[in-house]
Amino acid sequence: MQIKINGNHIITSKIEHHAILESCEVLAKKGFEITYLDVDEEGFVNLEQLENSINDKTILISIMFANNEIGTIEPIRQISEIARRHNIIFHTDAVQAIGNVPIDVKDMEIDMMSISGHKIYAPKGVGALYVKKGIKFEKFMSGGHQEKDKRGGTENLASIVGLGKAAELAKTNLNEHIKQLKELRDYFVKQIKEKIGTENIKINGSENFRLPGNSNISFKGIDGMALLLELDRKGICASSGSACTSGDPKPSHVLTAIKVPDEYIHGALRITMGEFNRKWEVDFLVENLKNILYNLEQIKWVDAHSFYLLIIYLLFPKSTFTFCLASSLSVLNKSEGAKLNIPAIIFDGNTCNLVLYIVTESL
Repeated sequence: MQIKINGNHIITSKIEHHAILESCEVLAKKGFEITYLDVDEEGFVNLEQLENSINDKTILISIMFANNEIGTIEPIRQISEIARRHNIIFHTDAVQAIGNVPIDVKDMEIDMMSISGHKIYAPKGVGALYVKKGIKFEKFMSGGHQEKDKRGGTENLASIVGLGKAAELAKTNLNEHIKQLKELRDYFVKQIKEKIGTENIKINGSENFRLPGNSNISFKGIDGMALLLELDRKGICASSGSACTSGDPKPSHVLTAIKVPDEYIHGALRITMGEFNRKWEVDFLVENLKNILYNLEQIKWVDAHSFYLLIIYLLFPKSTFTFCLASSLSVLNKSEGAKLNIPAIIFDGNTCNLVLYIVTESL
């Protein structure tokens, strides 16, 4: 294949990891034109849009192998065929896919592929870039001739050896690993549907073409950050989007791209099963999740009524008694910049009881 080496147009998708998106933003500032492909409601790239976006300046197509948030596995072979027809280099971010999906770079005609060690239990901070023979690219880091003169600096041999061994084990155990994770993931989803119900939940991503250990579920009207905090209190690690941005309160760019409705987008929970997870841990997770969701629903009820009771207080400030709903609530009087200590109905998260405090003297 005679690949293009001149051009300034790159095609990627709207649901890529920030490692790709932010790199594209940097290149855009340097004069590159970036096309961000749409995805459907399951997270699949629009192949027709991909083909139509190619022009005579397109030099790279970069589409992730599998999405880190919703687990959707992209049609990599079809994407590579489109790239090959137009003599364009095809790169895939396979960080999530490595060790979880069978990958054959030659059969799939992948030109470049990025992987990260910690996803297959190698040391953190080490990764690899596969580059098909014949593809040339600029030196990434100067200061030495290591890494075939592409990345200067002394190699971290211990981590490199660790990555090599982890890759060897991942390949050997791949089929059993996929089977184990898929069984745990399917069991988790089944328990969610049976014990929590299906009325106010939405499973994000593809049902059939997704990473074996990935589950992304949105709960209608639930505050995702509150959900994560309560899970953390129980010793359960999860995220509301990418694990790299779990502290970001903004809606996930992935969930936004697949058009998750507003009432569900803030209540997303990403659970990833790993090699060392067991069935009893899934049971522990579901039981705690059920209780936490119930408690959060009760708090929603309290919050919904607090507004109306606050209005009553403002309309009748001299009333004999006033109710206000919150947890140790003090309401900010914005007009005077002061805090009014207001009696509260306090929600006890442990017993799920509402404790009512009634003021018997005038405020």
